[in-house]
Amino acid sequence: MITSTNIESAYARIASRICRTPVMQVALPSIAQPVTLKLECFQYSGSFKARGAFNSLIENQAAGIAGVAAASGGNHGAAVAYVAQVLGLKAHIFVPSISAPAKVARIRSYGAEVIQEGENYAEALALCEAHIAKTGAVSVHAYNAEPTLAGQGTLGLELEDQCPDLDTVLVAVGGGGLIGGVSAWYGKRASIISVEPETCTALYAARAAGKPVRVDVTGIAADSLGASEIGAMAFEIAEAHVNDCLLVPDDEIDRARMWLWNNHRIITEPGGATVLAALLGGFYTPKDNEKICAVICGANVDPARFAT
Repeated sequence: MITSTNIESAYARIASRICRTPVMQVALPSIAQPVTLKLECFQYSGSFKARGAFNSLIENQAAGIAGVAAASGGNHGAAVAYVAQVLGLKAHIFVPSISAPAKVARIRSYGAEVIQEGENYAEALALCEAHIAKTGAVSVHAYNAEPTLAGQGTLGLELEDQCPDLDTVLVAVGGGGLIGGVSAWYGKRASIISVEPETCTALYAARAAGKPVRVDVTGIAADSLGASEIGAMAFEIAEAHVNDCLLVPDDEIDRARMWLWNNHRIITEPGGATVLAALLGGFYTPKDNEKICAVICGANVDPARFAT
């Protein structure tokens, strides 16, 4: 299991390469106290994924002529492509047909070769694994790998330094890299709440079954939170440290996304607004004076969708 020591080592390795993303307090309707937002939507490549990608690839001498390869709904691919560009490595990114055009364009903008095949992440991953077996490219898994989890956990380390007295942290879940890393960092020092769309329930279903299980994924956040099965490493950590799992409907996610834009001119993708939907929609009710943070984890969406 990933430990705080692994995360501290990862932060020492990547701190000079990543953005220390800001926090801000906002007033939400029907919630008495201010809520802190961790604006990871401002991270390099547009999401928290750059943390795990840098931790996986810095000083990786194996990534020579064969380069690196990753499967992704979009954000992980953009992060790996960005990191590969910074480190001077060749990248092949495998994305499914459901990936948003804005995310595919972002990946290509970093010079990676994009292979868009397969109907979902699982099919893109199978194609990526076949490429790795054939070429010897270095694999950068989106969530089920120790370097990825430790890298994502640096968000928790950074957040606790910025806001040392938090009671509760809400984290969106896809394959589990972020929730695994953040909850591994905090342990029992804060209550960790996972939030998923009703149409992408990998962790929720796994908690109900007592083990990772395959789920169908659809909906507006499927390109970022649409893992069909929670990662085994993240599930183990979640079983130990995640306090509750919430589900929110797509219409509340879209409302949260527009609330951020209309009130604070912050652009986020549906996956990034999922945690805020839990608060705006009343799916999580804070206690009196509870100090809460919602992690806004990604911003890779076409800005034209916010035009008024």
